[in-house]
Amino acid sequence: MSPATQVLNFIIHMRLHYQVLILSGGYLLATLFVDFIDWGQYIRQFVNVHIFLFGGATVFNSFWDKDEGPIGGLKHPPKMKPWMRPVSMVMQFFALAWCLTISVEFTVIYGISLLLFWLYSSPKARWKGHPLLSLIAIGISTGTNSFLLGILATGQPELRLEHIIASIGVACIILSLYPISQIYQMEEDSRRGDVTFTMKYGLGNAKRFFLVLFPAGVLIISTMMYPISHEVAMPFFLCGIFAFVLISMLMTRLIGSTSEYNLVMRMKFLASFSFVMFILSSLLIKSII
Repeated sequence: MSPATQVLNFIIHMRLHYQVLILSGGYLLATLFVDFIDWGQYIRQFVNVHIFLFGGATVFNSFWDKDEGPIGGLKHPPKMKPWMRPVSMVMQFFALAWCLTISVEFTVIYGISLLLFWLYSSPKARWKGHPLLSLIAIGISTGTNSFLLGILATGQPELRLEHIIASIGVACIILSLYPISQIYQMEEDSRRGDVTFTMKYGLGNAKRFFLVLFPAGVLIISTMMYPISHEVAMPFFLCGIFAFVLISMLMTRLIGSTSEYNLVMRMKFLASFSFVMFILSSLLIKSII
């Protein structure tokens, strides 16, 4: 394998389309909770969070998983090389140092996400192989923390109680589809000795998990948003319920087969991209008004 091909494979394993289109919702949502945005800083830290942290952590996870079948955002993962793991770690620690240009609070939250990604993937801890610890790692690292990092990146001097509560709503939405995404990986997870939520509790409970957490997350976020921007909170709630109904309809078709990768990815894309488009549309309208 040529060096150029190896570099390309590294970039493929970063799954940048997945980071930007699916995992960016929490970070972008922060813009609807503040009155002022330092756009230069906000965009730079978007790159820091979604490319260096999330992208680096994704490569780190892929290195230890050594998946041969489909994974989130990547149907045919290419082979990993030994150099990819240390490079992914350098990316994340470079990003951590970059955080110091924002604040200590921002750096601490970022560092917690970095630590949780390590606990999630590394064979020395392997929280990914535990049905509940994996929920904690994902819920905090890509849920609550992505929103809180977005708040601080806007130039907001400190986090307030409504930000903390809203971040829990973000975690609920992120986590609601997480067990469903384990359907097409159960065979490989079992081969590695991982016991995921769906493996332990079954597809039925994974569906019920979504039916509870997704609307709860929408309600929490809308409630916290209402005093800040009531003209946005109600449309956000309606958008969330509409997405919930559509995803629920798609979910009835799931039977727990490894061949359901495309259907699961459509559900995740619909859930995340609908919120991303709503947020971007709201920002555009606010800028015009």
